[in-house]
Amino acid sequence: MGKILEVKDVKKAFGNLRALDGVTLNVDDKTVTILIGPNGSGKTTLLNVITGFLKPDQGQIRFGSADITGRSPQEVYSAGIARTFQIPAMFGNLTTLENLVVAEKNHPGESLTRSFIKRLWVKRERDAVEKASKILQLLGLSEQMDKPASFLSGGQMKLVEIGRALMSDATLYLLDEPVSGVNPTLAHEIFARILNLREQYGITFLIVEHRLDIALKYVDYVNAMVSGRLIAAGPPKEVISDPKVIEAYLGA
Repeated sequence: MGKILEVKDVKKAFGNLRALDGVTLNVDDKTVTILIGPNGSGKTTLLNVITGFLKPDQGQIRFGSADITGRSPQEVYSAGIARTFQIPAMFGNLTTLENLVVAEKNHPGESLTRSFIKRLWVKRERDAVEKASKILQLLGLSEQMDKPASFLSGGQMKLVEIGRALMSDATLYLLDEPVSGVNPTLAHEIFARILNLREQYGITFLIVEHRLDIALKYVDYVNAMVSGRLIAAGPPKEVISDPKVIEAYLGA
C-alpha cells in the first residue's frame, strides 16, 4: 500500500504561536485515517496548509508524485484533493440536488465560451445531474433530493457537504469534523457511508474528528497531535493506549 500524502517537517506560526511545529505524517492510499488532538493542537491548521488556504513557513507536502507545497486552493483541488469544513455552508434556496450540481468540477457555466454553445452545456448539465443523483443515493439522501437545503437536519447537511466534495472526483478527501453536532445514530451512519465509499471507489480519507467513541470503530490509522506536534501514529488501539496520548487528553 503506497503513500498518497506525505507531510514533511511542516511548520506554521502566527506571531509567537507555533500552530504547526515540525509536523511529519503520511496517509496511505485507500485508507481512512483520522487526526485527533485537544482543541488548539493544530489539526485544522494542518488541513488548511495541505489544501493551500495557508502557506507553510517551512516543510514540504507531496500528493502522489507531485509537490503541492504552497500551491493555491484551486491548484490543490485540481490536483485531486477535496475538503469539507466544520460548518457546512448550504445554498438554502437551492434544492439538495442543486447544491451538488453547482459543485461539479469544470462546470460548463464557468466557461464564457462554452456557456454560449447550448449542446455542450446541456449535456454537461445532464451528466452533472445524473452524477449528483447517484451520489445522493450513495449517501442515503435520495428522498431529500428535491427539498430545499434549508430543510435539512445538521447531520444531513454534513452528508451534503461530503457529497459536494465527491462531485470533484478527487482521490483524497479531507473532512473537518464530519460528525460534530450530529446525533449518534446518524454519526455512525456517516462513518459507515465513508467506509462504503472507500470500499466501492478506492478513495482515501483524512479526517479531523473529536468524537473518538464513534470514529475509532471505522478507521484504519490514527495520528495524534498536541501543541502543533505529532505525538503518536498507528492503528487505533495502539495510539489510544499510548501514554503520551492519554496524558494529552487527561491534561486537556
